[in-house]
Amino acid sequence: MKTKIIFTILLLLLSISFYAQEKKLLERKEQILERKEQIKEQIYALKVAFISNNLSLTSTEAEKFWPIYNSFEDKQFELKHQKSISNIKKMNYDLLSKMSDKEALVVLTQMEASEDELFQLRKKLIINLKSVISPVKIIKLKKAEDEFNKKLLQQYRNKGPRR
Repeated sequence: MKTKIIFTILLLLLSISFYAQEKKLLERKEQILERKEQIKEQIYALKVAFISNNLSLTSTEAEKFWPIYNSFEDKQFELKHQKSISNIKKMNYDLLSKMSDKEALVVLTQMEASEDELFQLRKKLIINLKSVISPVKIIKLKKAEDEFNKKLLQQYRNKGPRR
């Protein structure tokens, strides 16, 4: 009888302990996701400032430019995110070594389609921006994006921003 009570108490204590650990893990995961979102927002704010500085948009241009550009960025992020998740699953070396040529062709076709979607999205951005900013500023936008990405990558390699 006593062993049943002790066993029941032990089970109860273990379940409470597991519940507490699971709760801590979930809280930590939420903190990490929140921090990632903050970093993403900081990077985007820096990108907006960098592009604004390089394009010298008038207030009228900026009013029309940013909704178009933000929509493009959102769609581009979603496409790249979907593509990267899909490719990560397929690019496992164990799977690649077992993949047939037929399966590889399917993957290549999907990769080409993703790249084409990104290209068409960029093309649509340029078409939409032609009525908002000059062709020179559109070219400056591409150059500013490339420079910003290069600086961001350099800071990442150097383990954070320089102060």
